[in-house]
Amino acid sequence: MSGRGLLMWDEAVTEYDFGDGHPMDPVRLALTMELVRAYGLDRVMDVVAAKPAGESTLRLVHREDFLAAVRAASAEPRAADQAYGLGTVDDPAFMGMHDASARIAGQSVGAAEAVWRGETAHAVNFAGGLHHAMPGAAAGFCVYNDASLAIARLLELGAERVAYVDVDVHHGDGVQATFWEDPRVLTISLHEHPRTLFPGTGWPEETGADGPGEGGAVNVALPAGTGDEGWLRAFHAVVPELLADFRPQVLVTQHGADTHFEDPLAHLAVSLDAQRMVQEACHELAHAYADQGRWIALGGGGYAVVDVVPRSWTHLVGIAAHAPVDPESLIPEEWREQVYARTRQTGPRRMTDGRSPAWREWTAGYDPADRLDQAVLATRRAVFPLRGLLA
Repeated sequence: MSGRGLLMWDEAVTEYDFGDGHPMDPVRLALTMELVRAYGLDRVMDVVAAKPAGESTLRLVHREDFLAAVRAASAEPRAADQAYGLGTVDDPAFMGMHDASARIAGQSVGAAEAVWRGETAHAVNFAGGLHHAMPGAAAGFCVYNDASLAIARLLELGAERVAYVDVDVHHGDGVQATFWEDPRVLTISLHEHPRTLFPGTGWPEETGADGPGEGGAVNVALPAGTGDEGWLRAFHAVVPELLADFRPQVLVTQHGADTHFEDPLAHLAVSLDAQRMVQEACHELAHAYADQGRWIALGGGGYAVVDVVPRSWTHLVGIAAHAPVDPESLIPEEWREQVYARTRQTGPRRMTDGRSPAWREWTAGYDPADRLDQAVLATRRAVFPLRGLLA
């Protein structure tokens, strides 16, 4: 297996553009790639553009009538069918929407193929992670679900155990729905509580379909306002033990940056430094429990498009490249100049928020009055016994 990581990148992914004023501004992708280049990470990873996902690949997850609706809306956006989630406030139709969506999906599928075939141990597609798209509908800024498609392709290639860990602030509902009945896929989502945030799903009691799928879905619903200590405590109280039990052949992770305290669309209070620590933990878990360290890392949400997203995902790329970026490093001035030229905003100066997060391990004890501990315990009680583990 190659010692170099794989970075999936095609400049055309920035054509996934819902228009002026939409939170999913493609400048976040362009600025991330420019920061990756400014740190020289494109020279220690193999940068590859995969072909767009074709019809047969898209149909591994998406219904044929939905694909037809996306194609029709791409040709005539004003005629988009809202019954398929198209032409809505969240997912406005735009010319070329199918091609742009299929291109992002293709990068994640290409990453899955390369990792499964042993061409690389780690692959990153930070343009991906569009986890809300359903088999028959667009939702939550997501048209095609590249994460589900990557997992489905792994299963098609012969994988028998794939774990999906989603740390976006929003519930990974589309991936959960796709594999709700499939015991070969374990989905774990840590997200803001559905009482306070879209999509309103991801309760601890959502544990998979009765029968073979039972215990295959894991949801940690975090109280609004959860910061670094609680977020890290919840992650380490749930994810490592489940992965140690499941022993996935491949680990797929989604790293939405919208848990950050500056994100305008959610209510968690996580720092860039804690996000980096979870990225490092996912890397370590892949090496500990996945076959030959097989790890596919995706982007996701994140709407502080200058201050947060490029820094978070550049850390992710560096970790996957085994060339982590020093959090204390000064960001290259040429990147900050590009930020100003593109956005008229002043870019951040360092790759850190200046935090040194710490957390209590779950084994250190449970506080019944603490809302975070209540959330973690609810998840463990709902799922762990189904998997033969102690809650």
